[in-house]
Amino acid sequence: MSKKALISVSNKEGVVEFAKFLSSQGYSLLSTGSTAKLLKEKGLDVEFVEEYTGFPEMLDGRVKTLHPKIHGGILFIRNNKAHEKTVKEFNIDPIDIVVVNLYPFEETAVKTDDVDILIENIDIGGPSMLRAAAKNHKSVLVVCDPNDYKNIMDSFENIDENTRKHYALKAFAHTAYYDSLIVEKLGLSQYDKTGIAVKKVLPLRYGENPQQKAAFFKDPLKKGIADAKQLNGKELSYNNILDIDVAYRIMSEFKDTVCAIIKHNTPCGVAKGSNIVEAYKKALSCDPISAFGGIIGINSTIDEALASEITKRFYEVVVAYGYTKNALEILRKKKNLRVIAVDKIDNLTFKEIRSVVGGYLVQDTDAPMKFEYEVVTKTEPAKEQIEDLAFAFKVSKFVKSNAIVYAKDGKTLAIGGGQTSRIDSAKFAAQRAKELNINLDDCVMASDGFFPFKDSVEFAHSQKVAAIVEPGGSIRDNEVIEAADQFEIPLLFTHMRHFRH
Repeated sequence: MSKKALISVSNKEGVVEFAKFLSSQGYSLLSTGSTAKLLKEKGLDVEFVEEYTGFPEMLDGRVKTLHPKIHGGILFIRNNKAHEKTVKEFNIDPIDIVVVNLYPFEETAVKTDDVDILIENIDIGGPSMLRAAAKNHKSVLVVCDPNDYKNIMDSFENIDENTRKHYALKAFAHTAYYDSLIVEKLGLSQYDKTGIAVKKVLPLRYGENPQQKAAFFKDPLKKGIADAKQLNGKELSYNNILDIDVAYRIMSEFKDTVCAIIKHNTPCGVAKGSNIVEAYKKALSCDPISAFGGIIGINSTIDEALASEITKRFYEVVVAYGYTKNALEILRKKKNLRVIAVDKIDNLTFKEIRSVVGGYLVQDTDAPMKFEYEVVTKTEPAKEQIEDLAFAFKVSKFVKSNAIVYAKDGKTLAIGGGQTSRIDSAKFAAQRAKELNINLDDCVMASDGFFPFKDSVEFAHSQKVAAIVEPGGSIRDNEVIEAADQFEIPLLFTHMRHFRH
């Protein structure tokens, strides 16, 4: 029996050179359709699959390699006498090398939602051959990535079972990724069993701590910070990316010009402004101490004026939708400052995945919200207060629960979160404001979750808070409303909470 290499690829990059190499190593070439025609045109001796199987391609090319002479040649166990007898009886040659890559479903899925086009770009024979070859990797070398051609040619004489196992597992990962893309594009979360398609875009030095290995993976069908462009500075860290994510979500939450300063995955200052410099200065004023070494997010283009302000202090990262030429020149003088450009996304919806011991939690993202509320007290809020309440409540989405935000005139005055009781968050934020000589008189208060007791309203009154917004839903809502009425503080219920654990 002659040695055969089956080659059937959608991505033709490097395949002619690789086929010539295999031919020089004594392999007869078996191929399909456009791949076979290309190899023929380049002067290679190629046997078409339909000639070998005795069956033509049919159903518009949907059936080409789904044949016992193909899969038998890949799957039969060498040195198994019963298998050898069977393949000899049916005149099946061993196929010792399978070189296959798949129809471009990923590229198609990025471009269109047309179901008919998507379905026609779902490969059937290709994954079947890859999986068959990978299963029988002790005897068959499977190659699914054109980037591997050179390594295989350079080390061909030293390919052993462990090497074949490596390429087999890569093939299984590739088909799993491919199938996951199909499910995600055509109907993710409709089924109890599914896969999530991700691919590595950035190796990281380590994770949250140096002893933890880490990498950054991208959802190929979604736009986001994995598509960001780094224009300056050191390589991004795991913690940088987590902070950039919070900054980006806040940038996307507001239509007004807004600046967010993030530290340890939570905002330490957020503000709106008539221009980006004003927004930055107002955000910084909330907690200039915590802002040291933080991350700045601006939902606009950074100009020379703001760049000059930013370089007066130490920051790890700046994130914006764009930068003027002069701004970039100024920021690049800080050689370690990571300067990141991100695209604005109108539809910020995706699946969030978190791991726990032995499992995963999957949920829809808490997408940008429309501020809707019910005034539950006798006292009505003023228009200016409603604007500040909406601003503060949106910011509370991004503070670790239990979250409390004090705000006034479109900027945060104090932020408290991550405490085990809501009243402690309220007290922590007020104490921080006092330490920084920030006056809370006539500000508003926002809470990401309901008040379980009236103590938060009583404390707000002691701080001269002018209006409060919270989701409502406590069994003691009536007590909370009565306390707000007692102090003549307008209280709004949104009937929507925003926990962030």
